[in-house]
Amino acid sequence: MRKEIQIAFIQHKIKLFTYLPYYAAYIFTIVLLKTYFRSMTNFVEEMKWRGMLHDMMPGTEELLSKGSISGYIGFDPTADSLHVGHLTQIMTLIHFQRAGHKPYALVGGATGMVGDPSGKSAERNLLSEEVLFHNVKCLEEQLSKFLNFNEGSNSAVMVNNYDWFKRFNFLEFIRDVGKHITVNYMMAKDSVKKRLEGETGMSFTEFSYQLVQGYDFYYLWKEHNCQVQMGGSDQWGNIVTGTELIRRKSQGEAFAITTNLIKKSDGTKFGKTESGAVWLDPKRTSPYKFYQFWLNSSDEDAASWIRIFTLLSKEEIETLEAEHALAPHTRILQKALAKEITTKVHSETALNTAIEASSILFGNSTAESFAALDEETFLDIFEGVPQYQINKYDLAAGINIIELLAEKTQIFPSKGEARKMLIGGGISINKEKITDQEKVINSESLLNQKYLMVQKGKKNYFLLIVA
Repeated sequence: MRKEIQIAFIQHKIKLFTYLPYYAAYIFTIVLLKTYFRSMTNFVEEMKWRGMLHDMMPGTEELLSKGSISGYIGFDPTADSLHVGHLTQIMTLIHFQRAGHKPYALVGGATGMVGDPSGKSAERNLLSEEVLFHNVKCLEEQLSKFLNFNEGSNSAVMVNNYDWFKRFNFLEFIRDVGKHITVNYMMAKDSVKKRLEGETGMSFTEFSYQLVQGYDFYYLWKEHNCQVQMGGSDQWGNIVTGTELIRRKSQGEAFAITTNLIKKSDGTKFGKTESGAVWLDPKRTSPYKFYQFWLNSSDEDAASWIRIFTLLSKEEIETLEAEHALAPHTRILQKALAKEITTKVHSETALNTAIEASSILFGNSTAESFAALDEETFLDIFEGVPQYQINKYDLAAGINIIELLAEKTQIFPSKGEARKMLIGGGISINKEKITDQEKVINSESLLNQKYLMVQKGKKNYFLLIVA
């Protein structure tokens, strides 16, 4: 009996050994699946902890939990570049894709011709078709840098609503679209009510905007199975017009998600500086200025923005916040925020150039790094710094350092004060300390063949421009 048991035990072990490769493959598959699903995020939960979620239609979260869903956000080409105000929606699409869903980025070649009245107190100037199509192309190039268009089943897709509106004539539109949405419904929207109550009123062109955007949602729902539209909270009225059109025209169901509008803690408008909007195009806003915008944010804003505008995890952000709290003067949060977003929007090379440029006025840069700057970044650094004009013929002949500081410019009120600081080692030209009172400055000292940078003491800078 014992022998039979031993034989049975051996046979069982042999059978287990025979099926071991199948067990191993099964376990390996389970591990892979767990790793894959762990790497995906829950879109709604991600938006919540990052402080981005404003509102969503009932049933939206349940829909997104069922599997990969297609959704879109629209960007109107009112300029040839997006600005930092668009980054919330760009990040929303990025998170949507990272959660395993399929993002559609709609560039509004058609809606851009009409103009969105949301948040506007007066009617916008209409753009020519030539300008509009140029802007569309520029926006498509910018958006392509942020989304993954080679991600298999949830690859991002770029669409232009001009492609389907160009086939519509006016009578077809008011017959096939306009008849499904009542005037009462359209006038109840905040974007319409505020304008009608104002002094400027609203043209039929802008009044029809919500119908045009609503049809975008209907078209993408019907042709691409886009079940969710996302946008800023000021777009809620336009978005739900789309869901209503889908319901009334085809008895379908669609959903909406909106994000919080970003404001600065001091009450001023986000994305605006003294020189204007902060653009994503380096030709409009240099990487240096872009980097400085984030670097100069307040502690309160940095704590909020690092959640919204970076892909750092909750644990990474909380670690940075703890380090920042121990030494706020080191601006750890601001530096991390500026680093992440400048690299994402521009490049790591652009980030390094911006950091190097920042150190010229605020750090221990060298004459070599100063001379290596391109002229655009150079001028950005010295925006707001006192400037003086120098005659190029005077400089070609050579100007004594004391005369330059006290007579050719008003950096010092007298030669005596200039001489005193020079002897004390408090004067630098192009980051090189000058102590020789007989030093002659000539054209060989020029940066970019046009500029001289004078440093007086530790924090006072002056730009001399030779013309």
